[in-house]
Amino acid sequence: MTPQQFLARIRQGEFPPACLLLGPEPYQRDYCRKVLIEQFLPEADRPAGLTEYDLEETGLNVVLEDARSLSLFAPRRVIRVLNAEAALPRGKAAGGEAEEGRGGEAGELAGYLSRPTPEVVVLFEAGRFGFEGEDKTRLERVRKFYAPVPVVVECAPLRPEQARQFARNLARRAGLPIGEAELDLLVEALGNEVARIAAEIEKLRVWSAGGRTVTAADVSALVPEARSATIFELVEALGRRDRAAALDVLDTLIRQGEYLPLALSFLSTQFRLALAAKQAGWRRPDQIQAQAGRLGVRMWPARAEQVYRTAGAFSAGQLASALRLVYAADKALRDARPDDRVTLEAFIFRLTG
Repeated sequence: MTPQQFLARIRQGEFPPACLLLGPEPYQRDYCRKVLIEQFLPEADRPAGLTEYDLEETGLNVVLEDARSLSLFAPRRVIRVLNAEAALPRGKAAGGEAEEGRGGEAGELAGYLSRPTPEVVVLFEAGRFGFEGEDKTRLERVRKFYAPVPVVVECAPLRPEQARQFARNLARRAGLPIGEAELDLLVEALGNEVARIAAEIEKLRVWSAGGRTVTAADVSALVPEARSATIFELVEALGRRDRAAALDVLDTLIRQGEYLPLALSFLSTQFRLALAAKQAGWRRPDQIQAQAGRLGVRMWPARAEQVYRTAGAFSAGQLASALRLVYAADKALRDARPDDRVTLEAFIFRLTG
């Protein structure tokens, strides 16, 4: 179940006896919990009706015993259970029984949910593991352990297009005067992480309280992660063979505290995508975005526009040469050297020569 489906059910008054918020995305997890508590518990009942446990410190059997207990002070109760992953058995002892007796807790959970206490919601939160890579197997173990729980909400990181829509909706609700390109920059700079997007939009809302429109320069100045805009200015200056402008942008990056090997990595990615676009004959930003997506490389329209402009500024031979210079600069950054700045300045001189 998606967070949106869960929220729709909760707002319709459908409250399960237990639910599991599964996945590492904190904003959706926090928002689902917030709405559940607000909809299920009247504000006056929350001090007595809301209980919190951490399974790193308390056994699941204690939680279930509390869930079975009736309260004289709260007609409805929500029991929040943090670190739900800690309930999983941690291995087998010599006799074949689960260590620490935790293997039997799955059976206790199934027993409770076969006859749950009315007007009690047990809210399990398992945010330690992701949905990809090595975490996927661990996540499946969590899902299997909590199989008796009737509602599982998958709080997965948002895809780029979902994060973009989330940011647009949040900016509209906040009354933030920000353009589409600036919103693209913000979302991409924050890696589609909605918790950080929400925090930065709130920061920008406060900053622009007088009605001032948010510009790309404002985003770069106020959002620490939005350095890619300045780095793209470096790409454009290099494309124009404007050595003075490129050195000026490099100076700005250094004053902003940019980690120069990371800036060089961005340049490498930009040149590689531009070279791929040229070799494949991708001639428009929308074509670049679509074809890159088919190859498993997700990008925003604004990023596709950047790649398009980079491909237009360099020939295929120049891009290949630029990548060789990037390799040499990257190797120099890893060697003993007096200063990263000297290495990047030498790279700029060679590329604009």
